Amino acid sequence: MRIVRDPTALFGVLVLALLVSAALFAPLIAPLDPNKQDLAARLLPPFYAEGGSSQHLLGTDQLGRDVLSRIVHGARISLTIPLVSVTLAGVFGTAVGLLAGYRGGKTDAFIMRIVDTLFSFPGLLLALTILAVVGPSFWTLAIVLSLRIWMVFARMTRGLVLSAREAEYVEAAALVGASPVRIMLRHIAPNLTAPLLTLAVLESAHVILSEAALSFLGLGIQPPQTSWGLDVAIGRQYVFSAPWLIIFPGLAIAVAVLGINLLAGWLRVAADPQESAKRFAAAADAPSAWSG
Repeated sequence: MRIVRDPTALFGVLVLALLVSAALFAPLIAPLDPNKQDLAARLLPPFYAEGGSSQHLLGTDQLGRDVLSRIVHGARISLTIPLVSVTLAGVFGTAVGLLAGYRGGKTDAFIMRIVDTLFSFPGLLLALTILAVVGPSFWTLAIVLSLRIWMVFARMTRGLVLSAREAEYVEAAALVGASPVRIMLRHIAPNLTAPLLTLAVLESAHVILSEAALSFLGLGIQPPQTSWGLDVAIGRQYVFSAPWLIIFPGLAIAVAVLGINLLAGWLRVAADPQESAKRFAAAADAPSAWSG
């Protein structure tokens, strides 16, 4: 696989694989209940610091809950929300972009006018307004975050369709009597996979940051559920007395976003034949660290 020849992309994949594995096997990796309180062990530092405990490798919070367990179990929500949000936004935005790009004319103008209007509205303000009115929950948060980004998918899909609909294979399909729906789904949509997949991966990083921001403001994930953003919000009151409450969940967010961005960068290059050839040719010509 070409990805093994790109160290940065490979690092990103390994980071994401590690985080996803931690989320999937959370009870095995961190068997302690993330919500179990032990006031006798409150604000214990990490194991490497003076006063730390081997039972709580990353320390405990103000209620004596294990920080490692909360981060590992919080990965389930912090990684599931971007998956759900990006999937919803991708499906809806791609469908809208396909319709606008292929039909063109007044249909295109009407749809894109709506898209441009919504795109100009501050996304975080929209999310805050909806969550304040409806109330925060997992599904509300996932849907609200998808409403922030579906316009990006619609814009990109429309642009790609405008280029693809003039292709010879599309004109040939129309000449043999293929319906517009068949042309869009059978002949155009498959060619949009690579750029839209790259966009989906990139938007996942934005959703992780947005979820963390909303949870930090108290309008995201609510206890007893936990997420990285919620843990940062809880730990901000102890930023000087117990900095590990912010450092470790914040580090989890940063590492996840870094891994996603590295993977998205590789996908972008791999989807462009010219850029891909240049990049991998340069990697092949680079001198090995083991060569004399």
